[in-house]
Amino acid sequence: MQLFLVTSEGPPHASCCPAGQMPGIALGAAHVIRRRACLVTGIASAALLAVGSVPSPASADAGRYVALGDSYAAGPLIPHRVGSPAACLRSSHSYPYLVAAAIGPSSFRDISCQGADTTNMRRPESVPLGTNPPQFRALTRRTSLVTLQIGGNNINFINIVINCTALSFTDPFGSPCKDHYTSGGTDKLARAIHRTGPRVARVLKGIHRRAPSALVLLVGYPVILPASGTGCWPRVPIAHGDVPYLRGIERKLNKMLAAEAARHSATYVDTYTASIGHDNCQSPGTKWVEGLVPTSPAAPFHPNALGEKSMASQVTAAVPGTGRSR
Repeated sequence: MQLFLVTSEGPPHASCCPAGQMPGIALGAAHVIRRRACLVTGIASAALLAVGSVPSPASADAGRYVALGDSYAAGPLIPHRVGSPAACLRSSHSYPYLVAAAIGPSSFRDISCQGADTTNMRRPESVPLGTNPPQFRALTRRTSLVTLQIGGNNINFINIVINCTALSFTDPFGSPCKDHYTSGGTDKLARAIHRTGPRVARVLKGIHRRAPSALVLLVGYPVILPASGTGCWPRVPIAHGDVPYLRGIERKLNKMLAAEAARHSATYVDTYTASIGHDNCQSPGTKWVEGLVPTSPAAPFHPNALGEKSMASQVTAAVPGTGRSR
């Protein structure tokens, strides 16, 4: 999904700029949240100076592996930063690198990038101090494994985080975010997921055209908010009534991804089920996804190193010949 550093439809640092009208206390909360967003941008800029090591392959030749996707694949702000452009914020402890270490491919390329959506498979993505090329350029007819994690930015993940955290301060025990997104009688997030389905389908078709012999794994999103109950406001500032709503939105997104995988000769990798009980309301060491204020190196509302390790386990288990494939 998208990091606070870049928005999918705006220029770099757009998320640090004023956006939208919000009533009363929500406007002040939104400013605080955006200041934290800018702080993350500063941390990310410092991370550009870090140089990390790539894990060594741990098993026999497994062909050519290409990782495509957004920030949930890239692992932003998890040590150590690897690859270029640096502002894609790829980590050597993201699940693509961990999968590569487990399966030992003959070649490996991670072209995932924070902020990517389905359009960035075919079009370049501008990031601070550079441009990530169209991700499809990494594919060849000799590619044998492709992992793809995409769709979160198509439904504007970063704005959902900003809006819902800010609105929570107006009615922490109500559902102000749900009310915002369903005003007028249409659930705008559900509609965005519905519209994203055909775009994911086109991406899968594009992968098959460019890498016709590849095993394609479409990776779902892990638990972010608790899988039951009403959350932990104000520690994670999502209003009690909005936690079930947003939980349902994530499940709809994953359900759509699973359906598109089934329709287009891809394997869906469920990372949600294994991550239940490891949401961002849990204590450090138990949670696999961070809250608005991370307690371990990771971007807000993104997987930490434990979360990336769990996703790597699920992905590796889906690769035939690893001894763990289902």
